[in-house]
Amino acid sequence: MINTIEASMLKKMFLGGAYRLEAKKEYINELNVFPVPDGDTGTNMSMTMMAASKDVVALESPTMAELAKTISSGTLRGARGNSGVILSQLFRGFTKEVAKYDTLNTKTIATGFENAVETAYRAVMKPKEGTILTVAKETALKAVEVAKQEEDLEKFGKIVLEHAEYTLSQTPEMLPVLKEAGVVDSGGQGLLEVLKGAFDAMIGKEVDYSVEIVKPTKSVPVMTSEEPVEITFGYCTEFIIMSEKPFTEAMEQELKEYLSSIGDSLVVVSDDEIVKVHVHTDHPGLAFEKGLTYGSLSRMKVDNMREEHEEKLIKDAQKIAKQQEAMVKATELPHKEVGFIAVSIGKGVNDIFKELGVDYIIEGGQTMNPSTEDMLNAIHNVNADNIFILPNNKNIILAAEQAKELVEDKNIIVLPTKTIPQGITAMIGYSPEESVKSNETTMLDSIGLVKTGQITYAVRDTSFDGKEIHVDDIMGISDEGIQAVGSDIEAVVFDLLDTMVEDDTEIICIYYGEDVTEEQATQLTEKLEEKYPDCDIELQYGGQPIYYYVLSVE
Repeated sequence: MINTIEASMLKKMFLGGAYRLEAKKEYINELNVFPVPDGDTGTNMSMTMMAASKDVVALESPTMAELAKTISSGTLRGARGNSGVILSQLFRGFTKEVAKYDTLNTKTIATGFENAVETAYRAVMKPKEGTILTVAKETALKAVEVAKQEEDLEKFGKIVLEHAEYTLSQTPEMLPVLKEAGVVDSGGQGLLEVLKGAFDAMIGKEVDYSVEIVKPTKSVPVMTSEEPVEITFGYCTEFIIMSEKPFTEAMEQELKEYLSSIGDSLVVVSDDEIVKVHVHTDHPGLAFEKGLTYGSLSRMKVDNMREEHEEKLIKDAQKIAKQQEAMVKATELPHKEVGFIAVSIGKGVNDIFKELGVDYIIEGGQTMNPSTEDMLNAIHNVNADNIFILPNNKNIILAAEQAKELVEDKNIIVLPTKTIPQGITAMIGYSPEESVKSNETTMLDSIGLVKTGQITYAVRDTSFDGKEIHVDDIMGISDEGIQAVGSDIEAVVFDLLDTMVEDDTEIICIYYGEDVTEEQATQLTEKLEEKYPDCDIELQYGGQPIYYYVLSVE
């Protein structure tokens, strides 16, 4: 009989949930109704938890409050995609409640579940039933009910899990799109896997998930030079300082000056009481000792770069150098009243945003949803009082909003751009002569003037909006959903535009992707000019992956 849970057990339970979710992520991905090759639910939820898991693993004999803070901070910063953000908010609410206690019982856990649901629902503008939110809510209600008469955590857990599983099975009855596809909600499935993994850890069940836990990284430009990388300092040293008081600019400057005297490739990123440090030095111990003068250390890591010549580590060093260069440039740039951050998906699109005045590009978009931490790093690198963020993807808006809540020294405005053309149109609508508030209104209005179309391929068989879709089918997707399906890219472009172009349409802009040649794009443009003689047809190189064409209609 298990009546109470201490912090050490809760730590095991969190990691058990994380590892089970990691093992089941591809199964969860397959439940996604929309068959596009995107940053899927299972991947986003797993990456959210694994971001926190590395910090949780590093905790030795934590108190409940310490563990709760680490879980909350790690999941909030690591959150990716809507499902990841909602999961992080569930943990935020739960940990805020359980941090009050040294040990947990059925009643305190049930109260934690209640607080988790309240927090998650508040974070979502328009909560939709039949999703992860419904599974969480019904699980919490059952937990409160069972906790009134059951003190044995194992019995309590079994009953609550059974109800969570039942609720998940009912999600197709709440969302017609799930019923049509014959699947349960993928986010709800992800939450269930977390709960199951935590329960298995609590009862001591040995489970071999047979997964390798690796930190996912976004792709970075590959150097074309074959010249060997010169290593001036031998040890790549990383650590996090957990400060007991706010980390001031003066403290940050002092730390940077000292570390610069013993090494190079320095990166110091601070946020309240958490400071991330990266430095190349011949004296890692001196770097650690200096860090200890500001607070306790975690996630300490030292790599001997002179011994490790693998290509991966070289690329990692290049990435750090690129980040360092970006941070140095940010501090050297003149201070501005207004700055811009955009999530982008290809070299051509990147160049367009830069030409329009965007200060910082976050690469990722659909195939790799940026995390809240990515957003915070971008904000840190823009030297402006007011910063507009353009997520340019509906699955990234919540992460941007979450980052906004974590920033206190800058005014962050998240424009809810759901597509690249919306982001470009918003930037075109910005006027330096107008106030920040006036520009926000103008840019929001301009978003509604553009229609977006996207041509991509299906990654799974499914039925959607009455359409039978098979793997590798070409799909034309508008703001209203999947409008055209076929086997020929050009034919699908024409079918999609038929649903988008109206009598008053003036401009059609075509952004061609990395899998389309300029010749192919030019031929398509000439055919569109014949069909739509009253419209201006503009062709732009987007260089985006996954999407053969992105279309903008105004």
